[in-house]
Amino acid sequence: MVQAGSRRAHVVGLGLIGGSVALGLRSRGWVVTGTDVDAERCRRALAEGVVDVAEPAGCAPAPPTGADAPQVTVVATPAGAVADAALAALAGGAPVVTDVAGVKAPVAAAVADPRFVPGHPMAGSEQVGLDGADPDLFVGATWVLTPTAATDPSAYATVAGVVTALGATPLVLAPEVHDRVVAVVSHVPHLTAATLMNLASTAAVEHGTLLRLAAGGFRDMTRIAAGSPAIWPDVVEANREGIVAVLDELIAALGEVRTVVAGADRRGLLERLDRAQQARVNLPAGAPDPARTAEVRVPVPDRPGVLADVLGLAGELGTNVLDVEIAHSAEGARGVLVLVVDDAAVTTLRAALAERGYRSATRRVGA
Repeated sequence: MVQAGSRRAHVVGLGLIGGSVALGLRSRGWVVTGTDVDAERCRRALAEGVVDVAEPAGCAPAPPTGADAPQVTVVATPAGAVADAALAALAGGAPVVTDVAGVKAPVAAAVADPRFVPGHPMAGSEQVGLDGADPDLFVGATWVLTPTAATDPSAYATVAGVVTALGATPLVLAPEVHDRVVAVVSHVPHLTAATLMNLASTAAVEHGTLLRLAAGGFRDMTRIAAGSPAIWPDVVEANREGIVAVLDELIAALGEVRTVVAGADRRGLLERLDRAQQARVNLPAGAPDPARTAEVRVPVPDRPGVLADVLGLAGELGTNVLDVEIAHSAEGARGVLVLVVDDAAVTTLRAALAERGYRSATRRVGA
């Protein structure tokens, strides 16, 4: 039985990510409704406890209103359908809508509504659909949010709260910056893994034992090629300019490696391998210990774009904003953004804010 006052969410698209969002929120006490174009998937999601209520999109009733209305709608459709699904949810009266698509600039441009907060969880699985859905898929993951000048701060706070509830760490980037960065860390790596896997598969036709000899390194590097191919045409089409630019850089870098190898340049090879090793071992391990966090309080004017400006700056610096509070002033059109960040990031963040004209103050959390 659903208790009055329960937190509620609605998920559009019950595949791997949407199913994981639904399972994750339900496991944390939320009531979750869902819809999908696939009627059989809806039946299965309901039968397996992924959602409380599920209907195929073709005959789904409007989401509940009033006290039973979902506080947030999460659009987890393929990338090409996100804008239409988000606009439909907003037109239906959804108070806050977010999405999980891997490309953000086209979506943010198409859905310029204060209640929409574009998002992208940096998590996934080589399993497909509901078979891979996991309530803890996002625990420890980075979840990029890309608010724009139109974004309502309260809508951002709602979505950031959902992200945190799922165990992820919100990171704010401008939509265009997200798309450039994700081309490097997600899109091109997937295409590279698939290409290498195809190369090995072709060679295996001639050398039947080749794939049987594949060691751990090869398996680790090509693991993501086992993911669902169906999502990638939309992603690549939407971010083709960023992907092509990174592919050109990769091809040029591989050309340099080829020259080093062909010339038996031991020093050049070691320099490249050492640089790569240091970069790899210094990858961020995840969110900081809560005991090592601090509040940065930033007085801001109450105008559109301030939230995106401040949080976008933090994202550009690589600063994880673990929590956000918006305190509106009763006097005048001003308020205070309260950002909870890692202690180690405070000095750099405050200096960058000052350069952009924002005053700030700080205190240790729990001090």
